[in-house]
Amino acid sequence: MATFVSLINWTEEGIHNFADTVKRNDDAKALAERLGGRLEHSYWTVGQYDLVTVADFPDDETATAFLLAVGGGGHVRTTTLRAYDAGEVSAIVGKVT
Repeated sequence: MATFVSLINWTEEGIHNFADTVKRNDDAKALAERLGGRLEHSYWTVGQYDLVTVADFPDDETATAFLLAVGGGGHVRTTTLRAYDAGEVSAIVGKVT
C-alpha cells in the first residue's frame, strides 16, 4: 500500500457546514475502504490547514479517485503528498547507489 498525507482546507460550504465534519470524515473512511484503501488518521488542526489526514491506498490511481470524490463533494480542497517510510526510501536509494 502507498501512503498519502493530505493537507485539507474547508471551502466556504465546508465551513458553513462545520458541524457535519465528523460525519463527512466517517463517510470518507467508508469510501476509502470501498476503494480498497484505509483512512488511517484524521486530525483537525489550527493554523494554515483545517485538517490533516494519513491514508493508505493500493496505488496512485486509487488515491486520486478517492481525492476527486472527496473534493467533488464541495466541502474541502486538498493538497496531497505521497509519503515513504524508511524501508521504501532505502529501496529507492538502493536503485541509484
